Amino acid sequence: MRRILTSIGILSVAMILGTPAWAQQAPPKPLPYGMPVSLEQAKKAAAAAEAEAKKNGFPSAIVIVGPNGEIIFAEKMDGSNNAVVDAATVKAKGAALYRRPTKLFEERLKDAPFLIGLADISVVGGGIPLVEQGHVVGAIGASGAPSSGGDVEAAQAGVDAVK
Repeated sequence: MRRILTSIGILSVAMILGTPAWAQQAPPKPLPYGMPVSLEQAKKAAAAAEAEAKKNGFPSAIVIVGPNGEIIFAEKMDGSNNAVVDAATVKAKGAALYRRPTKLFEERLKDAPFLIGLADISVVGGGIPLVEQGHVVGAIGASGAPSSGGDVEAAQAGVDAVK
């Protein structure tokens, strides 16, 4: 029932506001899911993300999940606030489940406010899928800095470390 109501809401928004430019483009074909990222890879990604967060001066939480959103590894840096672990987890899960960086949702939010109603997604940057041999094997979420001033960069450092 919720899906039907959401679809009706999306259609109504599109009819009222017109079709946004991003909706006119064919979406990229999503990558298939693969086997979950290993603990060793997760630790390597988290270490690189932590180093980037420290370099930028933001105590953060880093969470690595598998393709189904299950937590593989998580860490909370000293001095970070208590909410960052949950925020990083939601970012990582959203990036894995939707197979897209959460920054895309943040950018599209101004044209599509209905995105706030999506389940298990953060509309703030800092969640990025981990891809191995063309398959989504998990995702990394970083939280503790402004999304465009540290979280995205920390998460990207983690992604780059396991390429």
